[in-house]
Amino acid sequence: MGTTMGTIRFAVHGDPDRYRTAIGNARSRSKIAKGLAIPVTMDLCSWNTMVSGYAKAGRGKIVICDRGSNPRVAKGLVVKKAGGVGMTLSNGVTNGEGLEGDAHLIPACSVGSDEGDKIKAYAATGRATATINFKGTVLGIKPAPVMASFSGRGPNGMNPEILKPDLIAPGVNILAAWTDAVGPTGLESDSRKTEFNILSGTSMSSPHVSGAAALLKSAHLDWSPAAIKSAIMTTASTVNKQLEPMTDESTGNATTPYNFGVGHLNLDLAMDPGLVYDLRNEDYVSFLCSIRYGAKTIQVITRSPAACPLRRKPVPENLNYPSIAALFSTGKKGVLRNTLIRRVRNVGDVNSVYTVKVQAPKGVMISVRPGKLVFSDKVRELSYYVTVKIDGTSVVMGDSGAVFGSFSWVDGKHVIRSPIVVTQRVGWPGENKFNLLKDYARNVFDEMCEKDLCSWNTIVFGYAKAGRVNDARIVFDEMVERDNLDF
Repeated sequence: MGTTMGTIRFAVHGDPDRYRTAIGNARSRSKIAKGLAIPVTMDLCSWNTMVSGYAKAGRGKIVICDRGSNPRVAKGLVVKKAGGVGMTLSNGVTNGEGLEGDAHLIPACSVGSDEGDKIKAYAATGRATATINFKGTVLGIKPAPVMASFSGRGPNGMNPEILKPDLIAPGVNILAAWTDAVGPTGLESDSRKTEFNILSGTSMSSPHVSGAAALLKSAHLDWSPAAIKSAIMTTASTVNKQLEPMTDESTGNATTPYNFGVGHLNLDLAMDPGLVYDLRNEDYVSFLCSIRYGAKTIQVITRSPAACPLRRKPVPENLNYPSIAALFSTGKKGVLRNTLIRRVRNVGDVNSVYTVKVQAPKGVMISVRPGKLVFSDKVRELSYYVTVKIDGTSVVMGDSGAVFGSFSWVDGKHVIRSPIVVTQRVGWPGENKFNLLKDYARNVFDEMCEKDLCSWNTIVFGYAKAGRVNDARIVFDEMVERDNLDF
């Protein structure tokens, strides 16, 4: 984050603007087209466009390609086979200004959607000329870090009571190890060999987080996975290196917990978090019960007998998680409240006193009790309650359908921060009936488990085999109709 490898510049001659672009192919320094080339637009630069008459138009020129349809590196191959000497890869509106580096087969550069529109407009004048120049590595890019345009966003569609994503970590234009079994583009025709490559995606951010977790485990051998996750989440940063709110790479707008979760990974602070939100086995079982998993289904996961309480049913938002999501119904009026419980364990100085600081969003009242946590050698773990109040008739949710706040436990040395997401849940016709059907289906699943057929694919078959054709048809139709819900 903040460093670009092999940055190149694209200058459109006759236009006063110069466009600083994304990472290009550092190995193509000697291959940069000398002199001027006329830019030609070939849209998506797929094999279809190459054979549809564009091939001649692109010969000897720098070709402008739009992202989409086929891999970015494959577009360069199309241009190369068409006789092009270079490529400018332009983002579409959905990609915005987010840029990713690739080891292209020809000299190439990437530009955002706005810059791409300007370049294509200039190319359409019929008198356009262009040159791609490799300008070397650029350090200290600002702002950094920023939210990647391709990064997954919230809310949690399956269980909105649990905020997702959890956090963000470096995952764009990462210098990573690479196998010599394939070329850096991964294309079959790429015969180049290299030990390193520039890569982006979850496959790059995940190693950062797992590596951080491994270091935390080596420093705290008695910590559980939940405690390690808590330490990483409660110490994450929500500002960039300029101490300003992080922005979205694709739009330039400020980000929210629906973009970054709790924030950006900060391993130094995670090593000494002060307090952690730990989870026991019974906490996981209670959560599974709260989202309508049956005892037999849970046993498939836990590999041990499990039982859900019959009287006092647990609620998913009470999972002892470092973040909080408070959901309210849109159909209710007046002052609404939601009280949640959390439990923290002291992993810092034995005798510590923490006080709470609350940042409530506009139109929302947040209270935490008790407001002070006192730890000692005899008191290592304490619980507290968070109450969120809204006026159902006047509260105004943001563009994302939610408003965001936070609260922190501070002791003068540590800041244990938890984001709060407040949102109103819109029901759908027949929801109660569907939930009953879901419960019924889970009971059937439990029955199937007893016969060692613990797969949802076997439910309809099990019904049909038993002669319960109508039941099979109902469950099948519901599963298809609500395929975005997890049975």
